[in-house]
Amino acid sequence: MKTRGFAVEVIDKVNKMQDRAEVLRTAGKSIALVPTMGYLHEAHLELMRVGKRHADVLVISIFVNPTQFGPSEDFERYPRDPEGDLRKAKSVGVDIVFMPTVEEMYPEGFQTTVSVARLTKHLCGLSRPGHFDGVCTVVAKLFNITKPHIAIFGQKDYQQLAVISRMVMDLNMDIQIIGVPTVREPDGLAMSSRNAYLSEDERPSALSLKRSLDLAEEMFKQGQRSAKVIKEEMVRFIESHPFTEIDYVSICDPVTLEEIDTLGESNLVALAVRVGNTRLIDNKVIGNTE
Repeated sequence: MKTRGFAVEVIDKVNKMQDRAEVLRTAGKSIALVPTMGYLHEAHLELMRVGKRHADVLVISIFVNPTQFGPSEDFERYPRDPEGDLRKAKSVGVDIVFMPTVEEMYPEGFQTTVSVARLTKHLCGLSRPGHFDGVCTVVAKLFNITKPHIAIFGQKDYQQLAVISRMVMDLNMDIQIIGVPTVREPDGLAMSSRNAYLSEDERPSALSLKRSLDLAEEMFKQGQRSAKVIKEEMVRFIESHPFTEIDYVSICDPVTLEEIDTLGESNLVALAVRVGNTRLIDNKVIGNTE
């Protein structure tokens, strides 16, 4: 694949990427993978910097995966900027970009999926049925194609990180999974490609997600341990902002993701809120974060 002058090596065929990875591994090189759907921003670049520090060769994938989008979701309008992505990848020292087509990843007759049973029955899995099957399937394929020793994911997508970590453990994949803390805009909004959808009027309401998480943490610090009471205050706060429609506000066990009634030593507070037409997620572990 021609790279139009970009120094980054771009590969768009599965067999070529597998061959390249095998050559690197045979030469004793360690490989780090950062899977992305493109439209790269600073949070992606931070994952790449982490990958660069942990391995000899940094591979990223850019692939908008159709199998993790529901019928009414935004696959067709998901933002794309391949040339801008290559410039940004080059700026942080990415060695190889794997950029396959949908047909390359899912050829005619494709019929296999990877599913994690229990962790996907909470949070985003409730309102996005089939989403995590699509995520697990594509990530498993990317692991088999790029053959990494290490893979880097952001903690903003906490459930995704938990699900992939479980898949790797359960299927004995010889890959180290590293989670990187959420990267935020200067105003506190968690960085996401979907932030580009927000209008100028909607942006202040989007900040209610992070501020409601801060509210929950402050209530916890002041001694409140009732999940019901904390969630009610979070909901009240978010709904006081225009354009907001709550998908879920959850306080759960950070390992199992099961809802809890009484907060303990370590607790995951997670939420998904639609601001206008844009679905945003955020989370915070409160209490003991070790």
